[in-house]
Parts: sequence; C-alpha cells; structure tokens
Amino acid sequence: MGIPTKEEIIAKVNEYSKKDHSLIEKAYDFAQKAHEGQVRESGDPFFKHPAKVALLLTGFELDDASICGGLLHDVIEDTEYTYEDIKNEFGEEVANLVEGVTKLGRIPYTTKEEQQAENFRKMFMAMAMDIRVIFIKLADRLHNMKTLAYMGKEKQYTKAKETLEIYAPLAHRLGMYSIKWELEDLCLRYIDSDAYNDLVNSISERRATREKFIKKIINEVRVKLDEMGIEAEIEGRPKHFYSIYRKMKEQNKTIDQIFDLFALRVIVDSVKNCYAVLGLVHEMYRPVPGRFKDYIAMPKSNGYQSLHTTLVGESGHPFEIQIRTWDMHKTAEYGVAAHWKYKEKTTTKPIDSFEEKLAWLRQSVEWQKETQDGNQFMESLKLDLFSDDVFVFSPKGEVYQLPVHSTPIDFAYRIHSEIGNKMVGARVNDKITPIGYELKNGDVVEIITSPTSKGPSRDWLNIAKSPNAKAKMMQWFRKERYEENVEQGKEIVEKELKRLKLSFNDLFKPEWLEPLMKKYTFSKIEDFYSAIGYGAVPAGKIIGKLKEEYDKAHKEELTEEEINKNAENAIQNKPRKAPPSGIIVRGIDNCLVRLSKCCNPLPGDEIVGYITRGRGVSVHRSDCPNMNDFVDNVDRLIDVEWYQAVKSAEYVVSIEVLANDRKGLLGDVSNAVSDVKAKINAIAARVMDDRTVLVNMEVQLENVEHLTKTLKAIRKVDSVYEVRRKKG
Repeated sequence: MGIPTKEEIIAKVNEYSKKDHSLIEKAYDFAQKAHEGQVRESGDPFFKHPAKVALLLTGFELDDASICGGLLHDVIEDTEYTYEDIKNEFGEEVANLVEGVTKLGRIPYTTKEEQQAENFRKMFMAMAMDIRVIFIKLADRLHNMKTLAYMGKEKQYTKAKETLEIYAPLAHRLGMYSIKWELEDLCLRYIDSDAYNDLVNSISERRATREKFIKKIINEVRVKLDEMGIEAEIEGRPKHFYSIYRKMKEQNKTIDQIFDLFALRVIVDSVKNCYAVLGLVHEMYRPVPGRFKDYIAMPKSNGYQSLHTTLVGESGHPFEIQIRTWDMHKTAEYGVAAHWKYKEKTTTKPIDSFEEKLAWLRQSVEWQKETQDGNQFMESLKLDLFSDDVFVFSPKGEVYQLPVHSTPIDFAYRIHSEIGNKMVGARVNDKITPIGYELKNGDVVEIITSPTSKGPSRDWLNIAKSPNAKAKMMQWFRKERYEENVEQGKEIVEKELKRLKLSFNDLFKPEWLEPLMKKYTFSKIEDFYSAIGYGAVPAGKIIGKLKEEYDKAHKEELTEEEINKNAENAIQNKPRKAPPSGIIVRGIDNCLVRLSKCCNPLPGDEIVGYITRGRGVSVHRSDCPNMNDFVDNVDRLIDVEWYQAVKSAEYVVSIEVLANDRKGLLGDVSNAVSDVKAKINAIAARVMDDRTVLVNMEVQLENVEHLTKTLKAIRKVDSVYEVRRKKG
C-alpha cells in the first residue's frame, strides 16, 4: 500500500463533513515537507506513517483539527519544527494536540507500580485536556503495530506487551472496540507467534464449513424478520484471534473443542425492535442458560449497549447473537470517538451526552494542570484511576497497590511480614483508625507497631481482604503457635470423623496416610494436625482423600437386580424443589448425590453420574480421567444435569499455575484470585530446577464462568505464563 494521498483523506472527511478543508491540505503539505528524506525501518518514506494515521482518524469521523494533529503528530519529536512553529502555522488548537501526543510518546513503559500509576495519570491528564490526543495516539499505535514486522524481535515483544497492557485496555475503557480487537490480534502475533499461526491456519481450514453455517443462520433469521416486518442488517463474523486464544487458555481447550468461534450481529432501528428480535431468536434456537446479557438496560461504563445471547443451532454448535440499534453500533465500534463530533453542535443535548460518556474520566484526575511535586501527585491519585485496585501511600510518599476493600492489616503485611506481626494499630490521614477500616484511594496509612506485641489475632483473618496478608498471618500461626494448632487440628479431625461415623483407625492407615504426608511435606502426624489447626489445609479435603481409599477397600459389586432397581427409580419424577446438591438425577429429587473429588465438577461443566453402592450417585466431569475406569460398568452410568436455579453453592477446583520465580509472586497470584471474589482453600508452591515455579491451589468457586474469570485474573499476573484447571 502506498502513501495515502491528500485527495483520499479529504474525500473521506467529506463523507461526514461538507465544508472547506484547506487546513488539512496545508497540514498534509507541511508534514510531507518536514519529514522529507526520513525513512522508517520498513524502508518506506517516514511521511507514510502520519498520512496513514490521519486516514485512520477519518474512520472516527473526527474534526479537521484532529486530522491535522494526525498528520503533524511526529513533527515536533522528529523534525526541527517546534510547538511555536505549529502554533503559528495552524493555531493553538492543533499545536496543543500535537504537543499532547508528543508528551505521551515520551512516557517510558515500566512494570513498577508507582511509575505505571504515573504513566496512566499522564495519559488521563492528556485525555482531560483534550480527548482527541488519545484518539490520535491510538491510531498512531495501531499503525505502528501493523508495521512492527520490520523491528527486531526484542523490540517487537516489548512493544506488543506494552500495547496489550496499556493501549488495548485504554481502547476498551473508551469503548473503541474496533481498535481494541485489532490491537489485541496484532499483539498476539508477536507475543505468542506459534499460537497465532496455529489459530490462523486452523480457522482458515474451517472457513468453508463456518461460512456455510453462518449463511444458513442468517437466511433463517432474515426470513423470520421479514415476516415480522422488521428491517435489519444481519452480518456474521468470526471471533477475533486473541479472543479465541484467551478462551483456549482459560478453559484449557484446543480449537477443536471451542465451537462458538463466530458471532452474528443484528442491527435494527429501535430499542423496541431489539427486544422483538431477541424474543424471535429465542423461539428459533435453544438459548444457553446464563449466557444472556442485557447491556441496553444496563450499559457498560464506557457506554456500550447491546443485547448478547448465546444460542444452539440444529447441529448442536453454539453461536452468539448481538442485537443493537444503529446508534449503539456506532458507539460499539468507535466508543466516545463516535460522540466527539457533537462537540461542534450548538445544541446542549449532544454535548451533555458526550460529557456523560466521559464521566468516569472526569472523575479520575484533577484537570487544571499537570502536577509536578509529591503533594500534588498524591492529590491527583486520590481519585479512582483503577476501579479494581486501591492506591494508598506510606507517610514517606511511597505508593502501594492493594485489592479494593483492603484494610490497614492488608497494608501492614504488604510492607513487610514483621510490620504486620508487630502491628497494634493504625493511623489513616493522621487519625487513629480501626484496623478494619476500608482504605480509599489516596489515603496516607501509618502502621503503629510495638516490640511487645503478641502477634496477629485469629480474628484478623476475617478482617483482612488480601490473600497475601492472610497467608503471612497463617505462616506466623504455623511457626509461633504450633502446639495450640496441633490441639485445635485434633479437635477438628475428631469432629469430622464423628460426622462420618468412622474411627481414627478406620481411615488413618499408614499406606493411605503416607502419600498425603509426602504430598503436603508433613514429616510427622503433628504437622498434619497443625496445618489443619491454623487453616492451611481443610480437614474435609484430607479426610475426603482418606475416605476415598476407605471406600475403595470396602467396595462391593452391585447386583444386576440393584442396578435395574436404581435405574427404574431414576426415571420417575421431576424435582419439586432445588436439590441440595444442585444436581438433578434423571428427575429424582431425593437421591443421595455427591460431587466427585477427583475432578471437582462446577456448574456449567458437562457431567455424568455413576451409581455407587450405599453412597448414591457420584457425579464426574465428562472428561474426568477416572471415566475410563467405568467402561466395564457402563450400566452404572446415569444421566445427570445441573439444576438451573442453583446460584449460591460453592465448589472447590484445583488450579495449576506455572510462572517464572520472583519475589512476591504468591502474594500477587493470591491477590488476583481475591479480586474476582474467589477464595483460596489451600496453596502450595514448588521451585523447579530451571527457576520456574509450580503453584497448586484449591480455590472455592461458584460456576464455570467464575472459574474463567479466575483463570483470566491469574494469567494477568506478571511472570505467569500458564494457568490451567487440573482434570483430576
């Protein structure tokens, strides 16, 4: 592709703005002359880049000043011309846009949280001064990513990672999904090139089948809409590579196991027709429970509106349909950029609408000027820059990032274990504060310690919010209160055995206990009791493992008569109320059901039941490795399903994390899990010979969707390169 011509750019602008565009023509000529003789890494004339950026900006239907800003955005940085030169030639508005983009380009990329907070603050300040600065910067980054192939490998990776961690999320926050998706796909090409190429090849191979399926669905929906007299545009599109890649990683699946690789979009002229179309498609195809989202009634914070529903076609393959109006579609594609043109109008309503779209941004920083000293910096960060985290300060002005809802206890252990262990109180903003106080952005927190402190109270485990703080407290309890923990552990075990109506000798056989002792690195039985006593290992999990061995040893074969009787009972009534287990067994509502510990099924998993002797039906995931053991007893398998109304039950899932070893890794992983409202029951880490770390966790979750969020959160942790749910 050559350099976009002046005429091309003007023609695009004329499609949405019929007026004199001589300023754009002047900027084109000025930039072309300024960059004359400069060449990019690709060998192309340098001017090709700003011309491409300007052309991208016309897609957002931006004003002439923005297009000029795109053409001139590298002039101050890479030529002899200054801000004053731009101001004299094109006016203060254009000069400020160019200077704003230039300043953003000088922000170094770093993973240190204090500096990263400063980077975001500067970005938000630039947006506050003029949101068009970010539009230009995003277009600039998009074109740079498209030409990244000419850079060295190291620079490719760094730029892609920076884009994925800063610019793509920023585009998402602004609702500019067309930019976000393209940036993410380009990043994947350089961050995981093998996965990217495999995806491209796999999807290309399935293209004919996919297009046939999409065409069939579109035709079926179009016929029904014509019958209803609803005018609509229907289009089918494959899901973006990064979206598919992320789903494969989060669900630990291959592309062959993911069927909803595409989505249909229906665009109509009114909100009323959106809901009419929704009712129609739900009549035509079977909706997938839990996969309907009404973003029209409850828009996203960036203004996005649509109805989303996942359906199952005749072939049994799920697909997604998005239903929206034309105005919603424009916002979905271009976000707040779609509303910028209203700023030029004289009526107040569109301007108010635009300001409303940026309400979240207006509350993020102080707009007047860029802060310079420490006090101003602290003030600017008092507002909520990051919705999922809270940033607080030590009396020395050091910034600390904590999970939202954190307390002074979390802050104390974030600084150092000894600070937390010796803590006797806290001051927040120079006032004595309860240790359960919920910290807010910008709070200055001082921890009061005493050398005579007896250590943390067990009550603190219920007050603290971060897994990091809880883990450090449990570590203290393990070391400092060993004897107390042993006695408490014995009491817990005795209660559990009493509940099961079993004795110590029934379960604690040396041949069953030894593998567990080795797994948890217990050197003696007292260590086992202590771990249960201070909460590191759930008693139910250990006892459950021993009970499984006990059951295997006492297993008896069912007679054919018993199998037939169980099968007859299994097909009689539908449940009248929600079963306690959350599982329906062929319509029976009084059947003893237990979720198998070998695979820990979650609501949303495909499941199968296995009829046991004396212990009801054991429920397994359909991909459970132990299913192979049931091949010889196929008559014992029975259909089971999740009860749709079950919502609040919680289930334990085993998660495995692989990461590069670094200080604070476990704390960061724990924080990530806590941020998505999941609870860690147990966590253990082992450093491998190559300095990688294998982390095994038992996490309490609600359903498969909750699992997906949890895996996604862990995957975002720095140094983590693989996260998966363990099958068995």
